[in-house]
Amino acid sequence: MSRVTQTSRPSFASKAAWDALGIQSGDETDEEQIDESVEVVESAAPLPPSKSAIKKAKLQALREKRQQERAARVAARNQANGSAKAASSPTSSQSPADSPVIETKALEVEGLVSPSDEPISNGTLHTVPLNFGANGDAHPTKQPAGVPVQIAADSVPTTSPSSVPDVETSAPVNDEPVMPVEKPAPMSPQPAEKQEDPQDAEKAKKRQNALTRTLWTFIMIGGFLTLLLMGHAYMIVLVFICQTLVYREVTALFAIRKKGQIEEASGRDPWSKTLNWYFFAVVNYFLYGESIIYYFKHVVFSDAQLTGFATNHRFISFSLYTLGFMGFVMSLKRGYLKQQFSLFCWVHMTLLFIVLSSHFIVNNILEGMIWLWVPASLVICNDVFAYIWGITLGRTPLIALSPKKTVEGFVGALFSTIIFGLLWGTYFMRFDYMTCPVRDLGVSAFDEGVSCVPNPVFMWKDWEMPKPLSVFLSTLLGRAVATIPYAPYQFHLFFLACFASLVAPFGGFFASGFKRAFDIKDFGHSIPGHGGMTDRMDCQFLMGVFTYVYYSSLIRENNVTVGSVLQTIVSGLTLDEQLELIADLKRYLEGQGITIPF
Repeated sequence: MSRVTQTSRPSFASKAAWDALGIQSGDETDEEQIDESVEVVESAAPLPPSKSAIKKAKLQALREKRQQERAARVAARNQANGSAKAASSPTSSQSPADSPVIETKALEVEGLVSPSDEPISNGTLHTVPLNFGANGDAHPTKQPAGVPVQIAADSVPTTSPSSVPDVETSAPVNDEPVMPVEKPAPMSPQPAEKQEDPQDAEKAKKRQNALTRTLWTFIMIGGFLTLLLMGHAYMIVLVFICQTLVYREVTALFAIRKKGQIEEASGRDPWSKTLNWYFFAVVNYFLYGESIIYYFKHVVFSDAQLTGFATNHRFISFSLYTLGFMGFVMSLKRGYLKQQFSLFCWVHMTLLFIVLSSHFIVNNILEGMIWLWVPASLVICNDVFAYIWGITLGRTPLIALSPKKTVEGFVGALFSTIIFGLLWGTYFMRFDYMTCPVRDLGVSAFDEGVSCVPNPVFMWKDWEMPKPLSVFLSTLLGRAVATIPYAPYQFHLFFLACFASLVAPFGGFFASGFKRAFDIKDFGHSIPGHGGMTDRMDCQFLMGVFTYVYYSSLIRENNVTVGSVLQTIVSGLTLDEQLELIADLKRYLEGQGITIPF
């Protein structure tokens, strides 16, 4: 028997109960280390638990509850993923965020643990056994008077060995058996709340985006076909709207400085946005005016009110640009010069790549609707086939700027687009509405009588085959075959399809690099599910410029027309010379037997 260290005690407590608490020098301590074999006899009156014991009991109960909830969540997650592995124990599935130190900090906020409490060894809390009422209040386990109580080792707070007093073991009172104190029963686990799997949420989001993208794809295709049938003027308006949206999206990138930080240039320089749109309007006035004068000479130069506009168009355009340049110089401010000059260069490069490209696309429309419809269809077809071949056979990355692009998809789309282009273009070349250059902006696909002298590339010809090939095909088909019909336009379709497959996609790669440079996903949100208008028009601009250059260089016929002659007369002859020309022309026609009414 070890000797009990004598300490001062209050008068209301018995000696045995006081010695059992192990209090030294009159101070109450919360953490004591007692050997498991020590038995402490409780006095007749049960001791009230200390506040520290109640806190630690609640802490232990809350810890067990959280461990059970974590175990339930792990089991539910394993079951959802179809894993055959059983759910691990709560302690093995404990994450760093559930460590004892972090959880103790959380409980300090809840008021269950005070900052002065010492850390718990090995994450295990030793508490005085308590019973819990229906309302969650803790109270000590009641035993009959004189019944010895054995305190389990895991229910005694741990302290350093130096703080453990010498305790004398008391003999049982009335030779009654020692009754071990039961630990409080763990609280029944609450059913874990059903949490949505992040993978399911991601799949649902992707499915919703796919539906939105598909819906707006059909909306765009339907709107484009409707405007195509309504006439050339509506298609020109569509191109103008597209270029306006693209210009707005690209110039807005100049305001982006860092990721997550946007600094509007107009906030410091209120003239910046105004000048941006002023230059946009001036350039469009110049380019659209050039197209109107070129394709509608017979209208412009036959109206005296429009003649002044036509003859002085370029001078008016230059004067307007000069006013904008002067306004820019007058708006320069110290401290913002670098930003203002950078914006000036940015705007002019945007005008060059976007507005000028749109001007060429408008010219394609005026040369014949087929020069817009077929090249645009080739780009869309190539994009679709590249996706199909890529997800089917794609293994080799094509370019670092677009990791999803593969060599297999790129090559497969090339052959698919060539075959599609030959069939698609050959079908639409049969309609005069698609092939005739515009002479009246009010004409639509529903009007009858749309006709013109077709361009020679749309006229069918016969290719005479070599004799050995003719004999072979005649034997194979069972009938005489000496020629094969073809249209020169089909050869041009081959080159257009090759450009749409080999070069036009680099317009998309260029846009991808542009977005990576500014750390953005899309240029804007003009089209739900598709991003901005720039994301849809990046390849179309490049394809439109190539089509115009190819057509004007190799296909267009520069014949003398009434409009071109009238332009030469009005702009190159004086009034007296014009009257003299009319008199000579009248005399010539009368000599041919033609009566002139005037």
